[in-house]
Amino acid sequence: MITRAAVVPHPPLLVPELVAGATAETEPVRAATLAAAGKLPGPWVAVAVGDSGPATIVPPLSGTFLGYGVDVVVSLGGDLRPDPRIPLPVLITAWLREHCAAEVSRIELVPPDMPPSECVSFGQQLASEDAGLLILGDGSTRHGLRSPGSNDERSGPFDSHVHDLLAAADVDGLLDLDPELARELGAQGRAAWQVLAGVPGPWRCASAEFFAPFGVGYHVAVWERP
Repeated sequence: MITRAAVVPHPPLLVPELVAGATAETEPVRAATLAAAGKLPGPWVAVAVGDSGPATIVPPLSGTFLGYGVDVVVSLGGDLRPDPRIPLPVLITAWLREHCAAEVSRIELVPPDMPPSECVSFGQQLASEDAGLLILGDGSTRHGLRSPGSNDERSGPFDSHVHDLLAAADVDGLLDLDPELARELGAQGRAAWQVLAGVPGPWRCASAEFFAPFGVGYHVAVWERP
């Protein structure tokens, strides 16, 4: 059964080569993400939101961050030619795998509009896995004037609430998150967080942190069985 889960973001800024000149500013979220992922037992089952979901991606696979500015090649195993079409959450999973010396059994991409009830059902299906659960998803993209989207004053309270829910391992609260509000705020991690909430507990939070460099919210948390 799944005994530990890590919630992490998946922005390109985690990869130092992609943020030349801003490595110091992005180091806190990078260090927290690597630390959280590094606490997972192997093999990993990863869940992320993707426009191509639902889809299951399994090794071997190689990809590149060339589409984000630098040809940094990452792999889920095998010696295949890098595929430039690999979705960002899969690339970040592969990058984390390499830095944590872990094995990834598969990555599940779920659609961004997945209803909470379906997230719960999917989480219940994952419960019997003998794996560490990696949950990838970003918070709101609308924190202040530096954000990729226009500023939205609801972003601060939204991500503060998500942080509190993750810190309390509050599955009911996570399942109460409004999909429409999350969509308006650009918080595409909502569906992945609700998949985690669907994995039967009990859970307790071992650590929870929040970052918002460049106007985007990033949640990092580790849940484990009491």
